[in-house]
Amino acid sequence: MTQAEFLKIVMPFKDKVFRLAKRLLVSTEEAEDATQEILIKLWNNKTKFEDYKNVEAFSMTMTKNFCLNKLKSKQSQNLKIVHSNYQDHNVSLQKQVELNDSLSWVERIIEDLPEQQKLVIQLRDIEQYDFDEIGKMLDMNNTAVRVTLSRARKTIREKLTNAHSYGIK
Repeated sequence: MTQAEFLKIVMPFKDKVFRLAKRLLVSTEEAEDATQEILIKLWNNKTKFEDYKNVEAFSMTMTKNFCLNKLKSKQSQNLKIVHSNYQDHNVSLQKQVELNDSLSWVERIIEDLPEQQKLVIQLRDIEQYDFDEIGKMLDMNNTAVRVTLSRARKTIREKLTNAHSYGIK
């Protein structure tokens, strides 16, 4: 496989690899390093691409495992998910402040979710993977992915509703 063929396969999902690494590692620099490591590993294993039906799912699994191993090696238990790639330039200042506040609440709520729920939310709602791909990446069956996603969304919805109702029920 030539370098051009390799880049044609890998470049479309390179940003997704970076975003997942950033979600798991928090630091932009560490995420860039992780992305580079994953791309090097993919390059070194390019002859095995024929064995994998979905190179993108394979690379996302590699990214998840690499980042989790990196976090374990640092004995870091605090994973942080930051959702900051939403911007609407056509809204009023008040609406923008409300959106930022809501995003801030969602970020804090997601931070408190169990690790598996964080990963499923990241992969499904932010990266837009389907259930089959998430199941392969996280080594879960589709039912478990759906249940985990449902529980995570329910927790986020309940906590966000409580936060916005100011304790009034």
